[in-house]
Amino acid sequence: MTFRTLDDAKDLAGKTALVRVDFNVPMEAGKVTEDTRLRVALPTIQKLRDAGAKVALLAHFDRPKGQRVSTMSLKPVVEPLENLLGAPVRFADDCVGDVAKAAVADLDAGGVILLENVRFHAGEESNDPAFAAQLAELGDVYVNDAFSAAHRAHASTEGLARLLPAYAGESMRRELDALDAALGNPQKPVIGIVGGSKVSTKLDLLKNLVGKLDRLAIGGGMANTFLFAQGHDVGASLCEKDLAGTAREIMAEAEAKGCELLLPVDVVTAKGLTPGVEPDVRGLDAIQADDRILDAGPQTVSRLIAAMDASKTLIWNGPLGVFEVPPFDRATVAAAQHAAELAKAGKLVAVAGGGDTVAALHHARVADDMTFVSTAGGAFLEWMEGKPLPGVEALQA
Repeated sequence: MTFRTLDDAKDLAGKTALVRVDFNVPMEAGKVTEDTRLRVALPTIQKLRDAGAKVALLAHFDRPKGQRVSTMSLKPVVEPLENLLGAPVRFADDCVGDVAKAAVADLDAGGVILLENVRFHAGEESNDPAFAAQLAELGDVYVNDAFSAAHRAHASTEGLARLLPAYAGESMRRELDALDAALGNPQKPVIGIVGGSKVSTKLDLLKNLVGKLDRLAIGGGMANTFLFAQGHDVGASLCEKDLAGTAREIMAEAEAKGCELLLPVDVVTAKGLTPGVEPDVRGLDAIQADDRILDAGPQTVSRLIAAMDASKTLIWNGPLGVFEVPPFDRATVAAAQHAAELAKAGKLVAVAGGGDTVAALHHARVADDMTFVSTAGGAFLEWMEGKPLPGVEALQA
């Protein structure tokens, strides 16, 4: 996929850039408690400032459903953004209309303003052309730096991009380049790891990946459904038994398309998740009726590590066990640490994404050592499912 970047934007001095960012940050009592998404936007903001552009930031926060909700204002973002940027950031009480127009017009070259929550207007989520046109009146060029919102065809992510010269911001560019390296045009062989609790939430993902990967490891609670479909007793484990037929279809599809499916060959079980519970490593033929499968076993991890060693590219979504509760984090941590070692050595392009995955990599203390970690949730998943992302499609050259 080819798309326009800020390097393609010429003569920005004195022009107003409308920049869609993701500032849907964690807040408590009107204070930003985690600023990663603010930091991610800094390179784009600074690049535009250096080019002499006025920078008007568009963002959503929470779900006000087209109503003005004071607790969902973006105003609390201003101070931490100023501190990170090292420059003043103005705030406008609306994102369209006379208030926004006057505030943007008053900016000097290199100035930055944050406009109020775009979701205070119903036209944002309905992608209303009239609302998109109101936004377009504020600027000369459009920059999308919010990959995490790119799967939504909203006015500030898709409609607006059709009305102004549109470019990918620095964060968006890095994300798209990394994803292209993982699935679009990867170094082969490619291995995928898909974990998490339920098959039902990742059916489209699994069906897409078996046609694109050389190997696919399935872990977490969803692996239990596949083990059950193979005829194994999974005891009292989380298992979507009604999807056994679907699991068998995916296994058959993988075989037909030459994708090696890596399922657990041993598991770590316990009678529950109470503190101090004793874990047991069991073969698939030794699972007891009251056992709960809570992690992949050591033989399974060894097979996965060997498969990573034999691969050039890894794409990972979802943990291999209940990593939040040690000792059921061992498989996820071991796999993550090995992937990070290979990535640092230049032997593996390791791309990971999804909320639980990012948390698991931080838990394993290797998030910074992977080739790329996407903080996007739904957009990353839909991209892995092979679905078009409206916010990205609108940027194509």
